[in-house]
Amino acid sequence: MHYHLIGICGTAMASLAGMLQARGHRVTGSDQNVYPPMSTQLESLGIEIMSGYKAENTDLARDVTVVGNTIMRGNPELEEVLNRKLLYRSQAETVRDEFIRGRRSLVVAGTHGKTTTTSIAAWICEVGGLDPSFLVGGVVQNFGQSFRVTDGDYFVIEGDEYDTAFFDKKPKFMSYLPEIAIVNNIEFDHADIYKDLEAIKWQFSRLMNLVPGNGRLICGIDSPVVRDVLASMEGKLHTTVETFGLSDDAKWQARYLEFAGSGTKFKVFREGQLWAEFSTQMIGEFNVRNCLAVVIAADAWGISREKIQEAFDKFKSVKRRMEIRGVERGVTVIDDFAHHPTAVDETLKALRQRYAENRLIAVFEPRSRSSRLSIFEEKYREAFVHADQVIIAGVFNPEDAKKYGDTLLDVEKLVADIAATGKIASTFADADAIVAHLAPEMRDGDVVAVMSNGGFGGIHDKLLATLK
Repeated sequence: MHYHLIGICGTAMASLAGMLQARGHRVTGSDQNVYPPMSTQLESLGIEIMSGYKAENTDLARDVTVVGNTIMRGNPELEEVLNRKLLYRSQAETVRDEFIRGRRSLVVAGTHGKTTTTSIAAWICEVGGLDPSFLVGGVVQNFGQSFRVTDGDYFVIEGDEYDTAFFDKKPKFMSYLPEIAIVNNIEFDHADIYKDLEAIKWQFSRLMNLVPGNGRLICGIDSPVVRDVLASMEGKLHTTVETFGLSDDAKWQARYLEFAGSGTKFKVFREGQLWAEFSTQMIGEFNVRNCLAVVIAADAWGISREKIQEAFDKFKSVKRRMEIRGVERGVTVIDDFAHHPTAVDETLKALRQRYAENRLIAVFEPRSRSSRLSIFEEKYREAFVHADQVIIAGVFNPEDAKKYGDTLLDVEKLVADIAATGKIASTFADADAIVAHLAPEMRDGDVVAVMSNGGFGGIHDKLLATLK
């Protein structure tokens, strides 16, 4: 079959393109915002990308049009698909029907940590001999790609809570048929589609209710909201519930955490009894929780503790998750996808642990739909506490952001509030201005943490090139 993907350069859509091609289908697509790592992945696969959304793109004959969840009514290509009454589907239903149905599915959900946790799970399943297919919202460095299609019985997938398509407003994770579901944490996010936290809690309760009797529901109860949702589902769930975290009342606990420059050690207790000891090259309490969730899932699928540790030893993390992009003149430039205030805080906290003696400079771009609005302004003021210096870029594409809320993030006020705490804080319009300001004052040992959920004007390469 010939699949044409509108919005092909989104992380999930680019991965689906590769999966469909691996299945032997012909794949084409269109997009207007093209940047690595997904553009690089598509280029390496030889998948044809049409630049821009045009009505005439539909002249290309195809069997199915897959519509990305960022494509809305008014898009000229989508409008022509509807006018011509072409067959169209969402990314999530295509993944479900082409790749998941009939397999054993592990769905990783939660506001934070989905991509890293899914990547760990895929790698542990691989080392454990399960030969998994997977779909992750980032490039898993152990595999060099964000997806894989095998003939095996196991499928590991990142379960996004964002809505599915313009014609299907339920979360993507509702399509993925979980045998095992991990819910790491729940917070308010995606203010453009969710009215409040209660709306998000209801969607996660629906996911929990999907897990079958022969499956597992693995819930991180260090998150107060996960606790609330579980409590609301008491007596309604028909599966085995495994709770985990650093909390004393979790069924599975991580204790005796030891952080060092080379990584983290921790002990796992199950119902109060020592179950195993593990070490990982990753840093931060949040990554211990990510690892613990996957340990529980791996045990449910029969993977030994020895194989789990072997996988931890060889795990190379995910692109754009505390990824070191380069070191020039002793300055380390790190790329991270963090955009929610909690993710920003956890990322900087982990980097502070690893680089305890270094000057840590946080550079943040408000680019996601929620981060461009004022809704998290107060939380962002606290999110940069672990950095020595903070630079906030101007709101990305402010006119577009106004479609999702009335009040934009006041960057000038945010910077002033951060500066009032005694930190050096400033704002510059874009990547070029930030590089021009930063490069001359960089010194040996500095660590620059660049956080954005987009390309950020190629700031990482520009900074490294200027330093060089």
